[in-house]
Formats: sequence, C-alpha cells, structure tokens
Amino acid sequence: MSTTAPKLLSVENLSVNYAGFSLVRDVSFAMARGERIGLIGESGSGKSLTTTALMGLLPEGLQSSGAVHLDGHSHNFIGATDASMRKIRGRDMTMVFQEPLTALNPLMRVGAQVAEVMTVHHTAGSRREAQAKAIEMLAAVKLPDPAEAAHAYPHQLSGGQRQRVMLAMALANDPALLLCDEPTTALDVTVQRQVLDLVLESVQERGTGLLFITHDLAVVANMCTRVLVMNHGRVVEEGLTEDIFTRPQHSYTRGLLAASDMEAKDNDGRLFTVASAAAYVPPSPEEALLRAKAAAVAPAATAGAVKDDAEPSPEQKADVAPPVIAVTELTRTYRRDRTSLFAKAAEVHALKDVSFVVRPGERLGVVGESGSGKSTLLRILAGLDRPTSGSAVVAGNEVAGAAERSLVQLRQELQIVFQDPMGSLNPRMRVLDIITEPLLVPGRSESAAQRRDMAVSMLEAVGLGPETLERYPHQFSGGQRQRISIARALICRPRVLVADEPVSALDVSVRAQVLNLLADLVDQYQLTLVFVSHDLAVVRHLCDRVVVMRKGEIVEAGDTESVYQNPQHPYTQKLVASSMNLRAEVLARESLALQND
Repeated sequence: MSTTAPKLLSVENLSVNYAGFSLVRDVSFAMARGERIGLIGESGSGKSLTTTALMGLLPEGLQSSGAVHLDGHSHNFIGATDASMRKIRGRDMTMVFQEPLTALNPLMRVGAQVAEVMTVHHTAGSRREAQAKAIEMLAAVKLPDPAEAAHAYPHQLSGGQRQRVMLAMALANDPALLLCDEPTTALDVTVQRQVLDLVLESVQERGTGLLFITHDLAVVANMCTRVLVMNHGRVVEEGLTEDIFTRPQHSYTRGLLAASDMEAKDNDGRLFTVASAAAYVPPSPEEALLRAKAAAVAPAATAGAVKDDAEPSPEQKADVAPPVIAVTELTRTYRRDRTSLFAKAAEVHALKDVSFVVRPGERLGVVGESGSGKSTLLRILAGLDRPTSGSAVVAGNEVAGAAERSLVQLRQELQIVFQDPMGSLNPRMRVLDIITEPLLVPGRSESAAQRRDMAVSMLEAVGLGPETLERYPHQFSGGQRQRISIARALICRPRVLVADEPVSALDVSVRAQVLNLLADLVDQYQLTLVFVSHDLAVVRHLCDRVVVMRKGEIVEAGDTESVYQNPQHPYTQKLVASSMNLRAEVLARESLALQND
C-alpha cells in the first residue's frame, strides 16, 4: 500500500464459513485512497465471496468473521445490521456486477434507476435534480444520446451499454470505493476494452479506490497497481503488479501466469499448465527493452509488407487435396415478426455471400464479435440450419436443400464441441451413454460391448479413466465435462471437428490443458478443425488460418500470423488493437518503468 495516501479500506482476518466448512480464511489487506487492486484466482478461490462479505451481501447460511473498516466509518462492517449497511452501499462503496441484465431492474427505465441511487441516499436536492444528474452520469460513461438512453429499458440496450449504465449507477454518488466483479467477461473484445478504459479513466478522475475481481490477468496488468492472489480461500501472494507478474514467489501464482501467457511454450511447443509451470520464464525488464527496440524498427521492416492470401497460388493448388469444406456465396436471411398489421416484416441478413474453403488437416479460426454471423455459419455447416442461397459442401455432403435423412452421413463426418459443456451434456445420462450416443445411428453395427470399449478408449485419449463411465455430468469439474464433450465428438471418428468457444467458460489453467488436448487430438486423428472464438490469442495459438467476420460478411482472411501482424481491414485492426495479451501488457508496464528511470 502507498505510504503517502491515506488508508481507505482495512480488512483483517476476514473468514467466511458454511456449516463448519471454511470457504475464505484469514484474508487481510489494506487499500489506500485511489489505489487499484486486482484480486485474481480461479473459480472457487474465494474472490467473489470476499467482495460480497465486504459489502455485507453474503447469501443466507454463510457466516463471516474478522474486521472490515472503511475510512469515515468507525464501526466494523462484519456483523453490522443490514439497515446500517444499506446507508453505505451505493453511497460510500458500490459494486459493478458481471451480468448487468440480471443486476438491473427490467421494469424500470435506466435513467430512473440511476436517479434512484441518488434519491435513496439523498445526494440530490430533488427528484428533478436527480433525473438531470442521471443524464449527466450517462453522458459521463459515454453512452450515445444519454437523454434518449435514459428513457430506454435494460433489454433495449446492448451488453456494453448496460454495463455503462451499471457504472453510471455505481459512480453517481461519488463513492470512495468501487468493487468490480468480472464486469467485462460477457462482453465482446472491443466493447470490453472500451468499458475497461472507461472504468480506469473514471476512478483516476475521482480518486476512487478500485478492487477489481477477475480471472483475466492481462486486464489486471493493464489496470491495477497492486495484486492479491487467492487460492482455496486464502491470499497466497500479494505485491505490486510488476513484481507479482515478473517475479512470482508462490508456485500457484507462477502457474496462473504460465497458463495465461499464450506466447509462452514449453520444451514440447505446448502451452504451459499449472503442472508444467516450474519451467516458465515470466516477462522481464530485459525482454521489455528488446521488444521496444524491435518495435522501433518494425515500421520500416513492414512498410511494404503484403498480407499472404488465404488461398494457395494456382501452382500450389495442383498439389493440394480437394477441400473438405467448400462454402460458396452462402447467404442466410431471417424475417422478424411484423410489429403491426400493416408493417412489412423486417429482414436480418445473418450471412451475406460468404465464401471460403478448408482443406484436410487445416486449422481454421473464425473470429468476430456477437452478431457477426459465426454461430449461423456453424449451424449451417452442421446441417442444423439451411442457407437462404448459396452452397455449403461438408465432407462431400451438400447441406443446402438436403433432406434430414440425407444428413446422417454429414453428422458422422462433422461433430461439434460447444461452449458450455454442462448445457450440452444431458444431466440424466451417464457418461457411458453420453459418449456412445453418436454411435446409435442407422448404418452402424457396434455391439454394446464394442461401444463400451470405444468409450473407454476415447476417455483415455482425453485424459479420463474408465471409472468415470458410470458417473453423471454434475459429478465433474468444468474442464472434465469439456473433455467428455470432446470424447463424445470424436468417438465416431469424424473428419471435421467444429469447436464453438470451447474454452471461454474455463479457468485459465484448465483452458491451457484443453487447448493442448485439442491440438494433440487434431494431429493424432488427422482432423480438420474449425475453431470459433472471440479470444484472438487462443486462435493465434491454435489455428494456421483465420477468417474475420463482421455483420455476416468475411472482411479479411489469411494465414494467422499475417492477419495478426499486419491486419488490412479497419475492423481487424480494431479487434487486434482491443485484444489484451498478458505478456504484452506486462512488458508495456516494464517499458514505461524503464523510461521513467
């Protein structure tokens, strides 16, 4: 903590228990006014419980102990009455939650919700003054046309706009302490960057203390001055951000950093995991100096660079295999319901003249923000939707116009791994039945014993033992459930594997394991991979080619390194610029420190 700034928050021996079981144990730290602290750790580490205990918002049945003091208040927040905490929450300390749609009242206009925060705490002279200041706050968080936005309901705003409303509510009473619990996890990469920049700008302008909870270490490296690392309910390491991220002392911290650093590879060329993190070398001041020198000469070196074309040359085409996926002028148009009897039904162009090919063994990444058409494209490739026009040939099967019965072969040749494994696995089926279900189609003749043997073999391939066959999905962790999903997708030996955001819901250490597994299996089974993600670092690591989608169109395509190093389209440039990379953020801090020395 800074020795010059006065103390804002003091937490001493904070513990949270449930039925005699300790969930958070002896957490102690202090925060100075205007300080920005990042609280990091994986799911179940106790981050969110710690912050809800600070706010006095623990769920019923959980007991807290210890001491929490905020400057200007003499009493301990632990054990304080709800009435006394209501006077503090929203005025002196406020919170921005992960999912604004569930945090906002769906029946109130957003302007009224911002004004209510001020009227409840009597920080505005009148209701009219509160309404006027609410519009000012909506303007301060850079909502377009704040007066009009104030009259909108939450469902009428985008995710990024709703999160801006939450920030306006949180800052309306000029609080001393702002807590943010994963506020940008559900947002697109460009919107995420805008919201993070806005949070940082707002707290710096007001001198607000910030406690930022996240699993994204790159965000912490970008925003926070100090870091607390939690594991199994305890703070295992704390210190200045540059110290923690360049010289981690605890093995768990090193493991988190190693698994989060997509630029680092082990001796086998694989991503580091917590298990292999001992060999990980964190970013250093020397690397920052070398990268700064390289950046200085990069513009001259790349001035005449031309991005490699996505397609091989005519000479190369003669030597390559025919495509396993060929998409030609694919268009998908939806019609919305009419808003009135005489109104014309609006059309939504989900895909517009999309064309590309994927050759056997290629790893194609598809990137783009929400609404870009990625999911529509995947549904068509899998035979779950039909194009309005154009052609999609997958493993020799034409999807357009095909009858349902003729798509049986397609679904043996192409399998999907979904984003949320818990949502894609039947909770009432055992793992054995889940994995072998794709084998129960007309034309296959395996016996029950053969199907069981195949399931055991696939479980071993994804790192799970045969003892898991009789268990149910809820008895596994998120990473294990995703391994089961992969085993199910590969049991019928498809030629094409489509992965739809398969690691976005996983902790960073589990993410590295699953990405390594996918890479190994793609090579082992000679699969063609179509990988959809909003995380550009993941696509860069895993895929050799990438297509960038925006509003149903492919705006750029090429080999991955070419597109990332020298993006041509303004939208691709914006995506790359908005993407946060742990090593790049840490080295940027180190470069700044070197300049200031």
